[in-house]
Amino acid sequence: MPPSSHEVTQLLLAWSNGDQTALDRLVPLVHGELRRLARRYMMREHGGHTLQTTALVNEAYLRLVDAKNVEWQNRAQFFAISAKLMRRILVDHARSRRYVKHGGEARLSPLEEGAAVSPERAPDLVALDDALRRLAAVYPRKSQVVELRIFGGLSVAETANALKVSERTVLADWSLARAWLERELSIGGKEHKA
Repeated sequence: MPPSSHEVTQLLLAWSNGDQTALDRLVPLVHGELRRLARRYMMREHGGHTLQTTALVNEAYLRLVDAKNVEWQNRAQFFAISAKLMRRILVDHARSRRYVKHGGEARLSPLEEGAAVSPERAPDLVALDDALRRLAAVYPRKSQVVELRIFGGLSVAETANALKVSERTVLADWSLARAWLERELSIGGKEHKA
């Protein structure tokens, strides 16, 4: 039986307050969800990727443990940060391997739920990361909505809870962000390279 949101939140709060035994109890409860997030990311990557799901989970776990300045609030925030860390790990890996520059394909499937990107042309992970960074510079909350919904796998209600806004605001931000990203990815960020 999956752990309750309340149980995970209580352990996160205890860990945030310095209780290291809370982390030991938390890890088995969230491990399955972290693996699901990692599998979701890895399914979007090209077939010959050198990182494996387990390595991605382990790296994210190490970075989470090192995140000493995070004031954990709830389950949604934990998985949002975990998803962001996994995306960062994969983007860093893609950049270090120079997949895009040397013709490789760190591919990411189209954004879900109405796809911000046309199904014929899925963006690569580095291009999507660059577009999300540009979105964050202009519309920080809209960028957070994309991260939470797509990369964190959170529902509209969980996203609203994590951002402390209404579900209606999340839906409006989601709609604008998808359109914005579609435009950015369709032009390939050309105007940003000049």
